Amino acid sequence: MTIALPETREIERMAGILQEAGATIFRCPLVALMDPPDFAAVDSWLDEFAKVGFDDLILLTGEGLRRLMARARGLGIFDSVLNQLKQTRKITRGGKPARVLHELGLAPDIAVSPPTSQGVAEALGAFSLHQRRVGLQLYGTDPNDYLVNFLKGAGAHVATVAPYAQAPASDAKLVQDLIGALAAGKIDVIAFTSAVQVDRLWQIGMDSGLESDLRTGLERSRVAAMGPIVAESLQARNVRVDILPKDRFVMKRLTDAIVLAMANA
Repeated sequence: MTIALPETREIERMAGILQEAGATIFRCPLVALMDPPDFAAVDSWLDEFAKVGFDDLILLTGEGLRRLMARARGLGIFDSVLNQLKQTRKITRGGKPARVLHELGLAPDIAVSPPTSQGVAEALGAFSLHQRRVGLQLYGTDPNDYLVNFLKGAGAHVATVAPYAQAPASDAKLVQDLIGALAAGKIDVIAFTSAVQVDRLWQIGMDSGLESDLRTGLERSRVAAMGPIVAESLQARNVRVDILPKDRFVMKRLTDAIVLAMANA
């Protein structure tokens, strides 16, 4: 079976697992993570956190927390940030930020399920947030208006931070080739690990006049999604999701689900 991987950072790890199971891999990394164009806002947020802390800290991604701690180390305030982190009520969306907390010797105070922004809002709806100072680590540069508006509506003071940005990881020609392979029935499974991958694939399909081919291709192949956020992005475009981990929406569970689907094909 041929499996298309739009993943970037962990593509070789993911490809290795699937190749061991007998798959052929079509590599097409769609989105790369990079430093923000200007660290001023990140540094200001970290300085505030190090000096006075927050009552709550919502962590939407493991990558974001890892980059914040690396930046704090570079600024010479790692110990102060870590000390504040120990005292802050930590809310994690999904397994990745929880895993990075464990690497720091910490654990989430509230592990949100389902791991979505709506899930975060529902989990925090059981608590009074009036006048609480809430730090919100964003997913890329998405301002997450839904969650910010929820927090402000509950009376919280919100301080957001975007410790990384996202950029195209493949040129348009490679993405067009992927769409062509999908439409020709040459891809058995395509595995999405983030919603921004779906966004970029769709944007290039539309810009290239290949949206019809993309839809046809996705109908012909099995579509795998890392978790509910990715699945919602696909379903919003009327794309059927065939493979979804049952719990713990991390890379290993996704590859396990794909291997199982391959075995049962």
